[in-house]
This record gives sequence, structure tokens and C-alpha cells, in this order.
Amino acid sequence: MSTLTQFDVLAIRREFPILQQEVHGHRLAFLDSAASSQKPRQVIDCLEDYYRRYNANVHRGVYKFSEEATFAYERARGKVARFIGAASQREIIFTRNTTEAINLVAQTWGATNLRPGDRILLSLMEHHSNIVPWQMIAQRTGAILDYLSIDGEGRLVLEELDQKLTEQTKLVALTHQSNMLGTINPVRMIAERAHAVGAVMLVDGAQSVPHMPVNVTELGCDFLAFSGHKMCAPTGIGVLWGRRKLLEAMPPFLGGGSMIKVVELEQSTYADVPARFEAGTPAIGEAIALGEAIDYLSAIGMEAIYQHEVELMAYALERLGNVPGLTLYGPLTTEQRGGAFSFTLAGVHPHDVAAILDGQGIAVRAGHHCTQPLHRHFDVPATTRASFYIYNLPEEVDRLAVGLEKASKLFQ
Repeated sequence: MSTLTQFDVLAIRREFPILQQEVHGHRLAFLDSAASSQKPRQVIDCLEDYYRRYNANVHRGVYKFSEEATFAYERARGKVARFIGAASQREIIFTRNTTEAINLVAQTWGATNLRPGDRILLSLMEHHSNIVPWQMIAQRTGAILDYLSIDGEGRLVLEELDQKLTEQTKLVALTHQSNMLGTINPVRMIAERAHAVGAVMLVDGAQSVPHMPVNVTELGCDFLAFSGHKMCAPTGIGVLWGRRKLLEAMPPFLGGGSMIKVVELEQSTYADVPARFEAGTPAIGEAIALGEAIDYLSAIGMEAIYQHEVELMAYALERLGNVPGLTLYGPLTTEQRGGAFSFTLAGVHPHDVAAILDGQGIAVRAGHHCTQPLHRHFDVPATTRASFYIYNLPEEVDRLAVGLEKASKLFQ
């Protein structure tokens, strides 16, 4: 494998305290960033600084701490907007995670705009968070769910768009990158096709925004949802971006403090966006730390991060191809695929694979990865998944391959 020269991975690893420890006597190889990434010291210090130095509620007080917290919170919103190319920071809504962001759209835009017989187009590779909310709203409204198929390499069967994308389609909701397969979908093209029939396009960016340059104008979508904890930020903070015209027409998701202008005994007048969708005390420190994580990633460069993962994935495809009994799911080349991949090992249950790798200090995920319909499509109940990020090294791919060879011999 060629030497990665875009940034110093060893230097980056030193910025992540958790990576300095050993697990079961082995140096930690963390290969589960698709579930949740590790956090650099810069982000940890930022969160601690908020709680130590100026912990206060936002948008309420006129004293120093509250004003400082409000400034930092709203500055983080601006950082998010610039990071994804939003036209205004007023289009940025802070949520708990991608799941809440998608539910917000389903329960507000969906409940307002969907009627019996309207169609919602998803795909077989969606995370449960981009299936279940639409099932729930379809049951309420009478809308009908359609699904795009995938081929043997885990890519969308785009020829089905001619049949399944019709004037009855009111929403298309697709993942940008599959959390199981690593497939990167052509969402810009699909968004153009969706708009041509009058449909709205939502993109699940949980696996793309942390790993590659994402610009909502270039994607052409109408909503984008993603989580902070997958991109070096804390848990409990996520983002929904939406076109301002759409957001302003949507009713509130939750009722309570902060999302109102005037409350009377019989009725209330709601605040403008984004406050309308941020009822109650938000995750203030977490939002501020998300802004810090964006600073950290931006300093490295999202294109460099993407290229680093492409090189790691290319090496993994080559190295793991020599492991007996291993079946890889998803594209077998790095073209339009990210750094997450799932596999099975003949004769070994995925949970046993993960346990054996854990004994070697290698952290991977085992299970259905919140993609049960996708696993049923491949006729497997579970897989093992490994995923890369900025702190992973080629030698960790080698360790993974050796660990899989060991697991295979143990169960022969």
C-alpha cells in the first residue's frame, strides 16, 4: 500500500486519548467508527471547558455566562452551516441524532403533506432510522412505501427509478452511504429525478458527512440529517438541515419552552425557525463541541479524510481477499464506496468473530447493524462489520486479516 502523505495518521492518533491504551494486552485497533467515532483531545477539552468555565442556559439570561454560552451555541450553528454549504444558519436545527432529525421531518412535513395513496420511495439498504419513521407516518396518513432494489454488489438498481418514481411519489428518502455495505449512492442524480416529478428528497448523511465533503447545494436535496457522535463530537447532538421555505411551512415537532413567541391559555404563537424545532433546553455543551469537531475535521480536510479511507479500503479489499471462507458484502472496488464493510466467515458466527477479534484488541461490530431488511436480502441473519476513520492504519487491516484467519482455524 502506498504511504499516506495527505496527513500524519500517527500524529492524529496521538490526539485521541482512548487510542493510547491496550485492550487484552494488545494496542487498540478501533474499527467501529461507523457506529460512533472516537474523540480528539481538542473536542474533549472544549466540552469540559464549557462545563467548567461558563455553564449556563442559552437564549434566556442577560448575565455573562448565559451570553457567552448563547454566543458559543449559535456560533456552532454557523460552523455547521458553513461545513455543509447551507445558505443560512437558520436552516440548521439541532437534534439529538440522525434518528431524531428524520423523525422530525416525518412527523412534521410528512404529517402535513402526505395523503392516502401518496408514495414514499426508500431503498433496501436503509438504516432502520430511515424506514421505521416512514412506516409510522404511512400508517397515519395512508401513504404507501416503495423500495428501490439493490444488485449483487450492493448498489441501487437505478433502472427501477422509471417505474417507482412517479407523480404519486411525494418523498424520496435515501442513505448517502450505506452503514453496512459502504455503498455511496448517487443522491444528486436521484434528487434531480425526484424534483422532476414534484417529490421532496431527504438524505440520511450519518455515514457520509463525517467522511467526505458534503455540500447540500451540490447534493440538490431538500433535507439532510446527520449525527455528531460519528464525526468526533459527543453523543446527544445531531443536525437536520432543511430548505428554509420547507422548514417555515412545517409545524413544530415538540411543544414547550423556547419554541414559542406568545403563549396564551387557549393557543400559542410559535417561534421562527430554527427555534420552532428546538423545544426545551438543548444539548448546549454538545453543540459547542460539535462546532469544535468541525473545526478539527476542517483543519485536516474532508477530501483528505475521504482519500485516506479510500486507500485503506483498497488495501482491505486486497488483503482480506486472501482470508479463506470470507464473504464480503457490498461493492468489491473502491468506486463509489466508503470505508465501512461487512462480512461473514464460513462456519463462524459473526458474534464469535467479534469476540475473537476483541481478544486481539480489535474492536468491530457484529449483528444486523440496524439493517434487518438488507440482511434478509442477502439471506444472512447477521454480519461482522469493520469501519475506518482518520486514525486507522494499514497495519490494523493486517491485524484484522490475521485475526480472521485465527478465527477460521479455531472453528474448522
